Amino acid sequence: MRKYKTIMWFRQDLRITDNPALNDACNKGEVLPIYIHDNHNDKEKKIGSASKWWLHHSLNSLNKSLDGKLLTLAGDPSEILPQIISKSGAQQINWNRNYEPWQINRDKTLKSNIEKSGINILTFNGSLLWEPWTILNQSGLPYKVFTPFYRKGCLNADSPRKPIPKPHEMIFTNLKDLNQGIGSLKLMPKINWHSSMKKVWKPGEDGASKNLNDFLSDHVQNYKVGRDFPGVKGTSRLSPHLHFGEISPNQVWHAALSNQNIENVGRDLYHYLSELGWREFSYYLLYHFPHITDKNFNEKFDKYPWSSGGSKFKAWKKGLTGVPIVDAGMRELWQTGYIHNRVRMIVGSYLVKNLNIDWRDGESWFWDCLVDADLAANCASWQWVAGSGADAAPFFRIFNPVLQGEKFDGNGDYVKKYCPELSKLPKEYLHKPWEAPLETLLESGVELGKNYPNPIVDLRKSRTDALELYKHVKGAP
Repeated sequence: MRKYKTIMWFRQDLRITDNPALNDACNKGEVLPIYIHDNHNDKEKKIGSASKWWLHHSLNSLNKSLDGKLLTLAGDPSEILPQIISKSGAQQINWNRNYEPWQINRDKTLKSNIEKSGINILTFNGSLLWEPWTILNQSGLPYKVFTPFYRKGCLNADSPRKPIPKPHEMIFTNLKDLNQGIGSLKLMPKINWHSSMKKVWKPGEDGASKNLNDFLSDHVQNYKVGRDFPGVKGTSRLSPHLHFGEISPNQVWHAALSNQNIENVGRDLYHYLSELGWREFSYYLLYHFPHITDKNFNEKFDKYPWSSGGSKFKAWKKGLTGVPIVDAGMRELWQTGYIHNRVRMIVGSYLVKNLNIDWRDGESWFWDCLVDADLAANCASWQWVAGSGADAAPFFRIFNPVLQGEKFDGNGDYVKKYCPELSKLPKEYLHKPWEAPLETLLESGVELGKNYPNPIVDLRKSRTDALELYKHVKGAP
């Protein structure tokens, strides 16, 4: 009797535990695990450099979990999958759904064409707590504001499913003659700029599990307050693990809920779960409004005269703006592939409002540099900061980076770490060195314009200019 064989197509679900598509495949018989690096259909948003580094290590971790049986290929899945079906004799293909517009379009075409040949295709939700099409307002339309989306929509819908244990039995098969190997994908950078990231991150399912356990053990009880302070470890740092599917949001959700009986954890736990809700909202917006990747959600902002590129943008990217909290954030990004969430808002506001540079330029830089670069979160967050997105911060809410630094990095631990040339400045001048007396600068070893830049714009004037330009938007029809 012919054994039932399923092709398990891994995508952004690089894990064994709580993987609905894998679980179904294992329950039916032999499993042929594959990963296709789609470099044919991804023209809309090719994976960035930092994410390539992460993906390389994540695939190695997954392959180890699969006893080295992961079939790794690069190219167009519409050409590769029929080859694999023919050589393997598989009767079924399983995958967990992706929600980026280009992947949705690709998968619809693939599913239709392959099913015509008599191959069964099953798709599953392995990435979200709630499918985007299941949460609608009373008029049957998508929500555009987070709070009613989360409280009225999500929390009144079916509770997120409980995680599925690792399959009890996994029988893997392979096609060695087709396997190109993970190295063939050429994901690792040619220049050794990524060495510092290795010290900070452990890509893969084990690293994700450790980060979650550490957070729930040591940091969740002060999350609502602690998450705003970049100089302390107050967040879960699970975003890259979630993006690559090394852990599912269901695992995080239910693991967090298991802590609800800990004394005084209620407020912090609820706030943490709502952050998972924001992740859901980003995917929800991307699904219902796919144009948010490159167009203003609020069309009135098409009238806003943002500039693009230039020397100020280069200074921002390099962390040489002369504003310490901004520079620290941009240097953290370059060194670790990550920026603390509070600082993301600060550097984003500074770029689009103080420097008057298009949010799409910032989004593009983040896309290339972030290990957690996620199309849904990246676009929704940048539009939020710019004021042009759904449920966005009002444009006139312009972060003052000096006050933000003094409030959330009062002792300067964060700035000193990433801008060590300022580490000897007294606390009262650390976030505004241009106000320090010359004698203080000299005693601290700071030479503005030499070993640390003067501010590239005047914060007060640039704020006034931004509000004046905003009149173009307010006057839009």
